[in-house]
Amino acid sequence: MDFTPLLGQPFLGPAFPLPLDRPFTTAEARYEAGLSYRDLKWLVDEGFLRHPVKGVYVAAQLGDSTSLRVQCLRLVVPEDAVVCDRHAGWLHGAEMALAPNEHVNVMPICVFLPPGRRLRNELTVGGERKLEPSDITEVDGLLVTTPIRTTWDLGRTRWTDRSIAGMDQMLRLGVFSKEELIAGIERFRGMRWVTVLRVVAPHTDGRAESPPESVLRLRWIETYLPAPIPQFEVWSAGEFLARLDLANEQLRYAAEYDGAEWHSSPGQLEHDRLRRALVTEQEGWHITPFTKENLFGPHQNADRVLRREIAEAGRRIRRTGA
Repeated sequence: MDFTPLLGQPFLGPAFPLPLDRPFTTAEARYEAGLSYRDLKWLVDEGFLRHPVKGVYVAAQLGDSTSLRVQCLRLVVPEDAVVCDRHAGWLHGAEMALAPNEHVNVMPICVFLPPGRRLRNELTVGGERKLEPSDITEVDGLLVTTPIRTTWDLGRTRWTDRSIAGMDQMLRLGVFSKEELIAGIERFRGMRWVTVLRVVAPHTDGRAESPPESVLRLRWIETYLPAPIPQFEVWSAGEFLARLDLANEQLRYAAEYDGAEWHSSPGQLEHDRLRRALVTEQEGWHITPFTKENLFGPHQNADRVLRREIAEAGRRIRRTGA
């Protein structure tokens, strides 16, 4: 398909051969409009289409809403299936419950089917799950695990980073308490990865604004150093100076995660520099920025950096007596 007429246009127009008012599938695009995978990828890369779930596309101008998410999932999820795990969190409003970069590299949707039923497409993945009636709710007619059940499931994973990131995002919704989360853990006794859930759940905090912030907080907690407070506000003489990702007020030390999306352009970097300089100069704080290289991969060193910087913060406090 020749996309030259689209260049310079903000959105797809009525000449586009697929619906602009509802989601459509890869099969529709291929057989009804003759669009190849390469065509769809170009439209997504250029921002004309979004690829919210595997096998489904939607015109960018439709924006996002719970009802639209349900429409997307209905195209690929069997009627008697229960959506669970990441996409259940997504439906409940926890956008960042999805896997990192899942908006780019879309993964199969996790669903639970009644005994005896088998999945017959590559867009969804099933698994064994013991669900009570109270674990299931409806979102615009689609069966979904409840927010708290979704949180327990997200917390029961092999990786503590994913566990705390998923649970933080669900707790952030504010529809259940941390006490309720912890109280329900024993029902999963003996189940796979319940030990991870049991260890990580007490450290969950709905104030975390992103999964990397959650992971950075976990790294801090695992050092057994003085605990951090998420989203700590710094004031001076009644004037608000800044909000810090993770902070210990006694040490006047803070750690912040600088993600590429919000902290990489020259303007963003200058804003961060000025904000941190203000807090440092007026209130004597020491702030360490962390990036994904500090947190993830073979060269991660956040724990060592935190130990070093927090030790230095303690020495500085002792020297100045402040």
